[in-house]
Amino acid sequence: MADADDRPNVLLILTDQERYDCSAPDGPPVETETMDRLSSDGMRFEQAFTPISICTSARASLLTGRFPHGHGMLNNSHEADAIQSNLPTELPTFSEALAESGYELTYTGKWHVGDDQTPEDFGFSYLGGSDKHHDDIDEAFREYREERGTPVEETDLEDEIYTRGGREEGTFVAATTPVDVEDTRAYFLAERTIDAIEAHATGERDDPFFHRADFYGPHHPYVVPEPYASMYDPGDVERPESYAETYDGKPQVHENFLHYRGVADFDWETWAEAIAKYWGFVTMIDDQLERVLEALEEHGLAEETAVVHASDHGDFVGAHRQFNKGPLMYDDTYHIPLQVRWPGVVEPGSVCEAPVHLHDLAATFLEMGDVDVPDSFDSRSLLPLLENDGDASVERPDSTFAQYHGDEFGLYTQRMVRTKRYKYVYNGPDIDELYDLENDPAELQNLIDHPGYEDARGEMRNRLVDWMDETEDPNRKWVPDVLAD
Repeated sequence: MADADDRPNVLLILTDQERYDCSAPDGPPVETETMDRLSSDGMRFEQAFTPISICTSARASLLTGRFPHGHGMLNNSHEADAIQSNLPTELPTFSEALAESGYELTYTGKWHVGDDQTPEDFGFSYLGGSDKHHDDIDEAFREYREERGTPVEETDLEDEIYTRGGREEGTFVAATTPVDVEDTRAYFLAERTIDAIEAHATGERDDPFFHRADFYGPHHPYVVPEPYASMYDPGDVERPESYAETYDGKPQVHENFLHYRGVADFDWETWAEAIAKYWGFVTMIDDQLERVLEALEEHGLAEETAVVHASDHGDFVGAHRQFNKGPLMYDDTYHIPLQVRWPGVVEPGSVCEAPVHLHDLAATFLEMGDVDVPDSFDSRSLLPLLENDGDASVERPDSTFAQYHGDEFGLYTQRMVRTKRYKYVYNGPDIDELYDLENDPAELQNLIDHPGYEDARGEMRNRLVDWMDETEDPNRKWVPDVLAD
């Protein structure tokens, strides 16, 4: 192991259900000045994908460097139908390895990896900010609000949007909160992160730090205060191309999910209002990230700290007329933002077009800390890409692999392989999917039975089987026979 002074500090900013396009150069008109600056000062990954579009599963993959079938957290741990309620403690994690190597690890915000576990079970010191619905770790945010004289329970919201059934039975989608920005959880989590940076800068330890700030958002409900609530005019929101979805030739569950999520009757005006709030949420988080980066500068830590911004997965927010996520493997929920600023290592303004996974960060963090990557990890370190201007010629897979095992409504087996040109989705209970992403980026036309794409279908099926074999996917025992032409 290298001397501690030679190893970088790491600041990981993980958002919750942030769409890739919000901070993409050709995306919608969302103000993300801080994320954009991370890209201009560091590297932006154009082809970063989550291994699964479920919170618990994706976060467990990030921690363990494994695909979900390897760590066993196949769906959300807080639900009644959770397959596992806790992450097996015998699995190696990047955080425990960094802690053992001398890193000082701190954590603020959302956890959602296991019901009876906390970040402190995996090498971190937890500094508060949890959400009771998902974690119930502490009451820090509620105490903060009470001290400010704005108790959470006494807040009267405006402009509320609910799915089918309204307030009594539906899902809370969006609203305007009358509280100040300083009363929001996003501000509170940034404040706790700034406290951690200050503590490290003024402390007596010489070891590097790893701080993880997990923001609750822009996950629904998209509840934001002014000026963010009215920052984006719903009348100016353009319909995404995928809003023209008909579900013709698609698995039946796609259309079923409109009703399951309770948004089958949403019109465009309702979606535009929700999208405007979602965008406001993204900008509010971006502004909090600015406060955190300013703290690094103020304490003289910016040059020795690698800053990573990513999200566990995306969000439909009306794309394909869908809400939230589910057994639909569209880029809306699988394509994620990823930016890395690392002064002296990453060339400012570099762009990486190589396909990468969210949980590749697990191996990356270990290599940053000069710690051996466990053999159990599926992830591949991004260090060669970061050190070589994102050079796509660096030896790596030219596709990504993802999976889905079911969520609240029950089990549903899916596997997906994606290249820059094509996406193939294996649906255990229904028709498979094939999309030509170059000619149909909105993924509206399923080409699985198109005679002109027979060769592409065969090639993508072979890639899928290779991924299943390489990762020891349990379904590899019989799926290859099903996919045989």
